[in-house]
Amino acid sequence: MSARRMVFNLTALTSASLGGWYFNKFFEQRRCSNEENNGIYASSTAGIRSMPGLPLFGTVSAAVPLTPVEGNPEMGSKMSSTATRVSQIMKFGFPGLDHVRSYEDFVLSYDRRNKVAHWVFEHLTKERLQYNNEVDRAKCEFKSDESIHPFFRSENTDYKGSGYDRGHLAAAGNHKVEQKHIEQTFFLSNMAPQVGVGFNRDSWNRLEKHVRKLTNVYKDVYVCTGPLYLPKKEADGKKYVRYEVIGANHVAVPTHFYKVIVGETSDGKLEMEAFVMPNAPIDDNTPLTNFQVPPESIERAAGLLFFDKISRNKLNKVNGKNIGWF
Repeated sequence: MSARRMVFNLTALTSASLGGWYFNKFFEQRRCSNEENNGIYASSTAGIRSMPGLPLFGTVSAAVPLTPVEGNPEMGSKMSSTATRVSQIMKFGFPGLDHVRSYEDFVLSYDRRNKVAHWVFEHLTKERLQYNNEVDRAKCEFKSDESIHPFFRSENTDYKGSGYDRGHLAAAGNHKVEQKHIEQTFFLSNMAPQVGVGFNRDSWNRLEKHVRKLTNVYKDVYVCTGPLYLPKKEADGKKYVRYEVIGANHVAVPTHFYKVIVGETSDGKLEMEAFVMPNAPIDDNTPLTNFQVPPESIERAAGLLFFDKISRNKLNKVNGKNIGWF
């Protein structure tokens, strides 16, 4: 290759690299400006955005991509309705913004290390829970979530022979409006290893049914569900956080699970319930109220703030009691 041609190639490569750098820089500044205007970044992260090489915080991505079709007049309305639904589900705020992914009818924050969601958020109404003969749970299949990088997702083989159920976080029974909605609850990103008999198939199922029944009391029910990894004092008197991992992908087995629920009455009153259940067999005669806990105890254990857009003194009841925030 001649020296002249080498110089030409080097110049072209440098120009392309610089062009790409300037484009990315402009795009990133534009994105950050938009997110700042939308209130995505907290003031505590204001100094982070200008520092190169750090991971992005507060990103929200659609797990089910919308693929534009040229000349399709319905595309704009589809994107608009999806954004509206996410806004409706998350009316009272995100408990965290770590790898947040929006599905058709629920929103999820995924823990890439443990291969189990940090939390899953749902919005329920009596109308959205009505029986639909066109929706068939039997047609649903457990499947890996290909919107998650292969390094970080769980597979059906991880659960095989583990002794644990693939336990729903967003309950399948909560999403009956469309077949696609219920099918998406079977993504493994919405699953966590749960003890089957005595828990997932029994007491946890009772709690899910309780949440659905709340739509008979409230016009809107917002529910956040997730795992906990709680410490336990052992023989040496020290406390340890110990949990099993299963499969080749080391999917974490939570020690406990939580649900934090807010019901909104027709006159705008807000009431909260909070539950923590051990991931273990539970006597089915045990009242669900035995598992009610102060909401802030879950926040401390999970490292999350729930329903942060609700002023705590606006809550009318917490766990059925007419008391203010703790």
